[in-house]
Amino acid sequence: MCAFAGLVLMMDLRLIGIGNMRTPFSQVHRSLFPWQVVFMTSSTITGLLLVYTEPLRFYSNFLFWIKVVLMVMASINALAFHRGTYLAVAKWDLDLMPPFGARLAGAVGLTLWAAVVVAGRLIAYNWFTTP
Repeated sequence: MCAFAGLVLMMDLRLIGIGNMRTPFSQVHRSLFPWQVVFMTSSTITGLLLVYTEPLRFYSNFLFWIKVVLMVMASINALAFHRGTYLAVAKWDLDLMPPFGARLAGAVGLTLWAAVVVAGRLIAYNWFTTP
């Protein structure tokens, strides 16, 4: 999970225009994206196994559903970026500041994944368990 979060952080900071600005985005993407897929798959499998151990505990937890919705939103954000702004990467790849669509995708992705981590950590405390 930490490896996936770190890779997402590096990619999103590059999209926002804060980190690793001397490297073309296509090179950053080519280096990080395959590992993001590997670690996301690993995190998904272990997360599903965790939910499988106590499904009723998670099913009734409000924060679990918040986390699920946030993950779906983050996935839609990534898909929209790859189907939209990323298609024109050749035009802005070497620019110091990516276009607005890329910066927006990076900021939204960073915010959503940070919220996923927070919601995931709070699940254990069951503050908002529904009856």
